[in-house]
Amino acid sequence: MSSNAGNTVDSEFESLISRELGQQRSTAPSTSSTTSTTPATPPAKRGRPRSEAVESSIVEGMLRLLDRGSSLAGLTVEAIAAEAGVGKATIYRRWPDKDALLLHLLTQLESKLDPICERATLRESLIAAVDSIRLNAVNRRSGSNLAMIGAEIRAIPDLYARYHETVIEPRRRALRALIHDAQLRGELRVDIDADLLGELVVGPMLSRAILHPDGSLEDPALATTIVDAVLEGIAVSSNTHPVHSDADGT
Repeated sequence: MSSNAGNTVDSEFESLISRELGQQRSTAPSTSSTTSTTPATPPAKRGRPRSEAVESSIVEGMLRLLDRGSSLAGLTVEAIAAEAGVGKATIYRRWPDKDALLLHLLTQLESKLDPICERATLRESLIAAVDSIRLNAVNRRSGSNLAMIGAEIRAIPDLYARYHETVIEPRRRALRALIHDAQLRGELRVDIDADLLGELVVGPMLSRAILHPDGSLEDPALATTIVDAVLEGIAVSSNTHPVHSDADGT
């Protein structure tokens, strides 16, 4: 066979192989194009995400049970689950025990209150803090179950301690810090303890809300009246009256 004939055969064979390889490439999926156009599937998240709807139904179920006469101590996880239309396992996935669930209920009832924080002025900050107590009391008076919760919680020492630590103490610390900062700025007297000054500010509203259940809390200007009256006595000014040692003030 001549060299020309051999070259012809080799050329035809190479063309055949090239066509075959071309067909295979056209039918095979392209890895690069698939990667660029199809996003990678994210890894599955571990655990069960919290469902606000489920938690809301559980809280509402507890309030309905309380409204029908159940006591805090008498609530059971079984009754709560049945009322909320969920399984016990659904509750225990979110709260380790009944006290943790009751604490969640109590914190939810407080959640509508504005946190104690600094506003534009000290006066506005104190008014907001005092008015939050008024709004909380109005909220509790609006339903028999809320009033009952406030009375019963003290009969469950462990729950009340956790409630005090979680809800009450943070607000007290915030008020103390607010007053202490005002003392450092020279806006309030420094010869009176910051905690005592805080009690002077919030005490009248607490007295109206707790000790006098028949006292009106509907006036939205009540907090302003209290704060302005107290500030006249504790604010630093040239008109501050001296403290007299005699009982008759002479």
